Amino acid sequence: MANGDTTPSRVGQINSSGAVDALFLKKFAGEILTTFEENNVFKSLHTMRTIENGKSAQFPVTGIASASYYTPGQNIADSGNSYLSDIKKNEVVITIDDVLLASTFLSSIDDVKNHYDIRSVYANELGKALAVRFDTAIAKVFIAAARSAATITGGKDGGVLDVSAHVMGNVSDGSDDSDNTDPTGAELVAALFTAAQALDENDVPADGRFCVLRPQEYYKLITGGSGSLVISTSASNKDVGGSGSLASGSIAQVAGIDIYKSTHLPSTNLSSTATGDGAASNDVFGGSGSGYNGNFTNSIGIVAHPSAVGTVKLLDLATESEYQIERQGTLFIAKYAMGHGVLRPEAAIELQK
Repeated sequence: MANGDTTPSRVGQINSSGAVDALFLKKFAGEILTTFEENNVFKSLHTMRTIENGKSAQFPVTGIASASYYTPGQNIADSGNSYLSDIKKNEVVITIDDVLLASTFLSSIDDVKNHYDIRSVYANELGKALAVRFDTAIAKVFIAAARSAATITGGKDGGVLDVSAHVMGNVSDGSDDSDNTDPTGAELVAALFTAAQALDENDVPADGRFCVLRPQEYYKLITGGSGSLVISTSASNKDVGGSGSLASGSIAQVAGIDIYKSTHLPSTNLSSTATGDGAASNDVFGGSGSGYNGNFTNSIGIVAHPSAVGTVKLLDLATESEYQIERQGTLFIAKYAMGHGVLRPEAAIELQK
């Protein structure tokens, strides 16, 4: 018997059955994934490897071969004739850190009363929180690579470049620079060419090289000056082959190096164990016990190749949500389990002021 009721088509149900908000939760997850991707600079700029199980992964590192002129009649396979290359080998083991997560709780009564979609806002913030932690950790590891000694005996160390003094050094703790002067745009351009030369001399491939700068240094590349617009010395000057744009405030390359900007570069002293990443299994600064943390007081940027740093991924970015009757609300969690480490120090240069 008809009673005047109407059966609604619930847009949140899967195949018109089950929980009425099942599909809404998928939207939440998708927004987290999108935000994570949009807020990462370093994800595509380093080496990533996925493992299905276990706690660590091995990254083989190999040296280079040598060549010799051949004397007719000699046995090439005889080790006494010096034709055979002893290609040095080593390995880098990167361990998975503890699970990193971001979470929030949404009360059901607040969700009902609210006049806008708060779930999308929460999703955006959870994704952003994980993206910042991921990006910052990778930036720290690139700096650690630049300050590291060669992985292979006889290989090349990382490099530390004082931009203002225009002096290239090797392993540094980031605190021994007495100059500490903010560089001009012209000094940054010169530093990028010096870094490119250093990478050439370290036999680092030209393809894939990049530089990440803090915004204040990035925009100096475009203006050319220190607070004033000096087009003649900027990296965007078309008369000298610049590829930047004053209109868009962007610059593509300098010395064949792709240029990026990021607010995730560390610039303070985080070397104290009290401020360290206590749950990090990888101590990239060697025995400091601070995980990915070090002294970044003078650091302003990174010039590197993706082969310098590696990430092992056990649990990719995932989301979970659960309505809790006893708490009358929904708990949302975004998480991942990864670890990061130095692979090839010779492919990384830290820019310091």
